[in-house]
Amino acid sequence: MNNLRQQFIAFSVDAGVLQFGRFVTKAGRTSPYFFNAGLFNYGQTLGRLAEFYAQTLLDSGVEFDMLYGPAYKGITLASATAVALANKGRNVPFAYNRKEAKDHGEGGTIVGAKLEGRVVIIDDVISAGTSVRESVELIRAAGAQPCAVLIALDRMERSGGDDALSAHSAVQEVSNAYQMPVISIGNLDDLLEYISAAGASSQLAQYADAVAAYRQRYGV
Repeated sequence: MNNLRQQFIAFSVDAGVLQFGRFVTKAGRTSPYFFNAGLFNYGQTLGRLAEFYAQTLLDSGVEFDMLYGPAYKGITLASATAVALANKGRNVPFAYNRKEAKDHGEGGTIVGAKLEGRVVIIDDVISAGTSVRESVELIRAAGAQPCAVLIALDRMERSGGDDALSAHSAVQEVSNAYQMPVISIGNLDDLLEYISAAGASSQLAQYADAVAAYRQRYGV
């Protein structure tokens, strides 16, 4: 059991960010769980989340020079992670984008440090990979090198419709397409391990079969 990963799952459950029930995902599937990083909306929980991002990135061994957060959730995540990294002795610049270009002041769509060197893209999850693709194009256009993607939770499920499921997950497709690692703080296997470790008397036990069945049907 990876202690950091299990701590992250427990933290997400306790914060109400990782919820259980019946949820319709962006892909139109009915999922027994849902992860909404937007609910890390207090200073204390955001700070703790950033510590998980920072430690996971440092533990990965990926060599990087700066962070980039795609609008909108990535903005907060990248900036908070930069603070957490600085607290751990690794002071790096960060940048993020605007959805609409600014035509006054400094102008453009990029806010923060200049994009240069090896850049880690930070987001909450990868669904269709659209945000990553746009980020990669923007970073490369600036002359920098996207070197990794760091996300909170990897759902580990195949992309595509039920009648034409891909052999790979969205995370795997992004990694293969851009030849760079996608690093996650936790994943669906970690969630199943957490539920199992909680035991039959836990309130989470009622969701164990549904989560396992979802993993069996859509998992990679």
